Amino acid sequence: MQTAIVDTGPLVAFFDRAERHHRWVVAQVEKLAPPLLVCEPVLAEAMYLLARFPDAQDALFGLLENGALKIAFRIEEHVTALRKLHQKYRDRPMSLADACIVRMAEIFERHAVLTLDSDFTVYRKHSHDPLALIHPKHG
Repeated sequence: MQTAIVDTGPLVAFFDRAERHHRWVVAQVEKLAPPLLVCEPVLAEAMYLLARFPDAQDALFGLLENGALKIAFRIEEHVTALRKLHQKYRDRPMSLADACIVRMAEIFERHAVLTLDSDFTVYRKHSHDPLALIHPKHG
């Protein structure tokens, strides 16, 4: 089974049945080996976007508690690399969550990035390598 780093969009779509990619995300998650790796900025964004769904926010905490989601990144250990990414992609502009995911993709080489965000088709790990993506337009 494939392993993955998860972005904000799929986390929100997983819980929001009205989101247009909900079914696609659920199908992808079923194919992936747990745990899905996540960073704290992604969790913060997801919790904010799920504010109108308190049960979904609680379920997100549950996924962290049961190990289905694992916080696998400490920002303070990667500040220099994150800053370089942020500067490189300033024209996008790159969010902190996106920079953390790119850095995680550099560290966890065998993990793909589960995302709905097309910016990840532009981002490069190690300055030149495309990220392995699980994205609706990539199958």
